Amino acid sequence: MGLDITVLALDWERLERTPAAERQDALYEAACPDIDWDAQPETGWVRPASPEIPWADRYEFHSTLGSYKPHFWAGESWDDVRQFADPALARALDAFLARLGVWDDGTDEDDDAADPGLFPGDPAPWRPKLLLVCPPATVSEPAAHWSEAEPLLDGLREEYDTHAAAPGRWIGNFDEFAVLLREWAVVVRAAEQRGWGLLGLPI
Repeated sequence: MGLDITVLALDWERLERTPAAERQDALYEAACPDIDWDAQPETGWVRPASPEIPWADRYEFHSTLGSYKPHFWAGESWDDVRQFADPALARALDAFLARLGVWDDGTDEDDDAADPGLFPGDPAPWRPKLLLVCPPATVSEPAAHWSEAEPLLDGLREEYDTHAAAPGRWIGNFDEFAVLLREWAVVVRAAEQRGWGLLGLPI
């Protein structure tokens, strides 16, 4: 067992209008609705995340099985290769990955502080700290950083193979790294287009 991540895009106004005591249950329902265990695993966007929560969509990353480990190792890989990257790519991916909580930029910022009123009066939360809190007003930031990084990303392949490749590990090569980053870009752009926010739940 390890840490999982469930990424939700949400109508933030609907979330805030939901009584505080009901928010946890609503988010849990969006993250873990009734599952048909005989069905094929879902990938990509699940819209809505649950019929009971029509104001939330869930993104299922391809080939991660819901685990946070690939995201963690993508951050570790970036740490290994970033000093060898094109400076413009390094600046853009630093900001993109740090804002999404995939890479630790060393600033010790607490993402939960981005919306301190989200779960008020919760003495025994059902969760460890949220893995991502990105209200609608902040979604444009990673979207802009990705627009700068995307055309430069393929130029990182050779340096990645030299300094960050780890065959047999989660995110063991450049292609796996690039695929995961591009999926995050899909998540960010979809939320930006709808004017929604993002949450990363550790379930």
